[in-house]
Amino acid sequence: MRFRRSTVLVAALAVLASGCGVASRAQGGGDGTAPTVGGNPPSGPVGPIPAGLEKFYQQKPDWERCGSNQQCATILVPLDYTKPAGQTIELRARKVLAKDRGGRIGTLFINPGGPGASGQEFAAQAPMLFGASLLRKFDIIGWDPRGVGESTPVKCLDTAQLDAMIAADGSPDTPAEVADLDQQSKTFAAGCEKQSGALLPHVNTKDAARDIDVLRGIVGDPQLYYLGMSYGTYLGATYAEEFPKNVGRMVLDGAVDPAISSEQMGIAQAKGFDKALDAFAEDCAQRSCKLGSSKNEVLAKVDQLIKNSDEHPLPGDGQRQVTQALVVLGIVYPLYLKDFWPRLEDAVADGLAGNGARLLALADEYTDRKPSGYADNSNEVQIAVNCSDRPDVTSIAQIQASLPTFKAASPRFGEFMAWSSTACMNWPVKPTNKPHPIKAAGSKPIMVLGTTRDPATPYEWAVGLAHELENGILVTRDGDGHTAYLSGNACVKNVVESYLVQGNTPAADIKC
Repeated sequence: MRFRRSTVLVAALAVLASGCGVASRAQGGGDGTAPTVGGNPPSGPVGPIPAGLEKFYQQKPDWERCGSNQQCATILVPLDYTKPAGQTIELRARKVLAKDRGGRIGTLFINPGGPGASGQEFAAQAPMLFGASLLRKFDIIGWDPRGVGESTPVKCLDTAQLDAMIAADGSPDTPAEVADLDQQSKTFAAGCEKQSGALLPHVNTKDAARDIDVLRGIVGDPQLYYLGMSYGTYLGATYAEEFPKNVGRMVLDGAVDPAISSEQMGIAQAKGFDKALDAFAEDCAQRSCKLGSSKNEVLAKVDQLIKNSDEHPLPGDGQRQVTQALVVLGIVYPLYLKDFWPRLEDAVADGLAGNGARLLALADEYTDRKPSGYADNSNEVQIAVNCSDRPDVTSIAQIQASLPTFKAASPRFGEFMAWSSTACMNWPVKPTNKPHPIKAAGSKPIMVLGTTRDPATPYEWAVGLAHELENGILVTRDGDGHTAYLSGNACVKNVVESYLVQGNTPAADIKC
């Protein structure tokens, strides 16, 4: 889940995070183990194929070599699941073959989040990211969900238009700045409708979850093995709600709470990034920090930079100025990953000295902006999926009315979060869902991972989802950064891989 106006392949970043100390609950051992229940691999008949979808579940993709021990294929799914005989769209998938072919358990489907991040890219990185036991025992498939990347894509804006939208003032002080945000929203919505009008009503998470069951049927697994990160947890939970009996082993890492509203989500994220910035400032002050010798001094320097850049954008790469919106993205992005904190220190110091190049580089990494343009369509997809999934504000007046609540929750980031809602304000498609608890009644145990100082998916979201699920198990990582499994925490790694490979389900929640 991203800071609402931008995008980052969080799972690929998380592998760089430093390890965290391990402290298990009384029910478990110091190595992260715990009393477990079950252990047999999921078994049973492949779920009944919904009427009219036989040709999709029974298709035989042409898997072609696309890397060392990797294969790629294009898979067809219905554009509209209520009209399976109608138009089809493509999903592009990448498979990393299990090293132990004779002892292979099945296929582990992986999603890195977003919405909008490429599952294919995530799978390509799997041999470097995942534990040896997963790589031995599972084929690993990552796919670009509908609308994303090399699958049938959402298209909305050209590079110049997207640059303008991302750089627009995110804390408008004047009627003209408010009007500009409104116009950016209208331009975006009109561009998406013009170029992807038929696809927009069908990029919601529920349709993407139905795609997963088609993929499961194609590989022949009786039940689903799944690892989803960030937004991928919402996708996984939605699958569990739609197909509870088809859930085998499911890990939801950096969880999104499906029961909260868009406003609650924005407020929680604003608080989460404040909390992460506090941790950065305290860490910086304890070292030889360019920004000050106390946490408050460091925070004051960050606040000064944000304030000054509102009226006086910084020089960037010689072509683009670094507006306040880009400064904020350049500050937010390194908070996802503790190893990036030194880069944040340098970028803020340079910004205060009048040089925005480092901040722009960080913002560009966050938005996948390359010298030649945007590397993918993840920025557009993020908005398209979020606007389709849940109701958001419909007017400037609603945003203005919410500002005091956002500012009270986070004086630093709250205003930016409130105004980010303009992205959905003129969206041409009505939301297909509304916030509600997901129980997934009748599913097998589902493992939910939360990190205590996760800025993008605050820890309380993981607590919420684990408690809402009828069979949720909460694994808590005490640490910084976004997501847990790829953080370097040995406790989390042991618990997750033991569950996925051996089926060892913790009998109680675990703290790592």
